Amino acid sequence: MTHLPERLLAGYRNFMAGRYSSESDRYRSLAKEGQSPQTMVIACCDSRAAPETIFDCGPGELFVVRNVANLVPPYAPDGQHHGTSAALEFAVQSLKVKHIVVMGHGRCGGIGAALNPSAEPLSPGDFIGKWMGLVAPAAEALTSNPMMTPAERQTALERISIRYQVANLRSFPCVKILEDKGRLSLHGAWFDISSGELWVMNPQTGDFARPEPE
Repeated sequence: MTHLPERLLAGYRNFMAGRYSSESDRYRSLAKEGQSPQTMVIACCDSRAAPETIFDCGPGELFVVRNVANLVPPYAPDGQHHGTSAALEFAVQSLKVKHIVVMGHGRCGGIGAALNPSAEPLSPGDFIGKWMGLVAPAAEALTSNPMMTPAERQTALERISIRYQVANLRSFPCVKILEDKGRLSLHGAWFDISSGELWVMNPQTGDFARPEPE
């Protein structure tokens, strides 16, 4: 019989003795009454950028979907399998979240792959290559700029991509209608893994800035 990695089992034991023990009433309430998070976060799979950790949120506070490079495919009711679109539909239509945050991060491997499409695919299916094709136009524009260093291109595309994903969110009728009615707000954020800084997108200009300290 194959066991879970010992690190996970040890972590689970710590969780039960610590956080679950101190928040057991909350977990029981969530189990009985269901979840009602106010915020959905679309984040990257990267193990260094977990939204629940970065925003210090407890159980039931965030509805999180994670994929490579925190992308949102455009609305496409074509009968195919759409994991991110399904999560978005559930969050908006069933959970009725009030906020959707697209959160990118520094040193994103998916963004790096978009900027280096000539690299060998990881498998014959080249799933990452096809997936990152969603930001190919922006990546090509940055790659053609000889005055930018590779690090500058990386950070620039990480942030430009967030703006693309917010625009793609609006291609979903349920999102656009609720946003126009003032019942849903869309946000962009970028997390610097190295420094721990969070940069928030200005919804009017698209610029990123650090929040003012309280």
